[in-house]
Amino acid sequence: MATLHNTAAKGDFAKTVLMPGDPLRAKFIAENYLENRVLVNNVRGIQGYTGEYKGKKVSVMASGMGIPSIGIYSYELYNMYDVENIIRVGSAGLIDPELKIRSVVAAISAYSNSSYGEQFGFRGNLGAAASYPLLKKAEEAAARLGVPMYIGPTYSSDSFYDENSQLKVLQKLHVLCTEMEAYGLYLNAARAGKNALALLTISDNPYTGATCTAQEVRETFTQMMEIALEIA
Repeated sequence: MATLHNTAAKGDFAKTVLMPGDPLRAKFIAENYLENRVLVNNVRGIQGYTGEYKGKKVSVMASGMGIPSIGIYSYELYNMYDVENIIRVGSAGLIDPELKIRSVVAAISAYSNSSYGEQFGFRGNLGAAASYPLLKKAEEAAARLGVPMYIGPTYSSDSFYDENSQLKVLQKLHVLCTEMEAYGLYLNAARAGKNALALLTISDNPYTGATCTAQEVRETFTQMMEIALEIA
């Protein structure tokens, strides 16, 4: 069953996989939330763990950065490891000024400047969207946990350092935040007939320059992690 990117055996992954970008965030989630955890993949340092959360089998594996990277890992999980649900738990930069650092966002859809969707052969603009059952469960879980959660469109950029920023245009369209992976994940899920949801925590404000440290992003965005675990 092993691929060039994953040494796990078939059956090593749960039906639901939490997918942060950072391998160390995957490790943090596994060590702090999963019982009886086992490291099932560590190719290229992309750590994947499977364990139990409140008696449920749950996996967590990193995606790396950007649509090409999450495109590889989510494709293999959906199509080669029989994973049904992938929940991205990532960081994002705010676009909507009503958001604040540490606000939690559920991405109902993902705009993008990426060409990733061209491979699917549709002659038009693909609407990359979350899976409604996961989105509804996340909304209910956030309410139970008392976590305010914004729900709306997000933007997946191919560039972190963007010399042609679209922030003002996207703000007029009421896009909430920007990140780099949800678009590819949502399209892979649609093609495979599987489920995907991106839960994001705001880590930086491009208008003020306020930002979280790498360690804060990795270890303190626990509200988003707990919502994801509750619906796994």
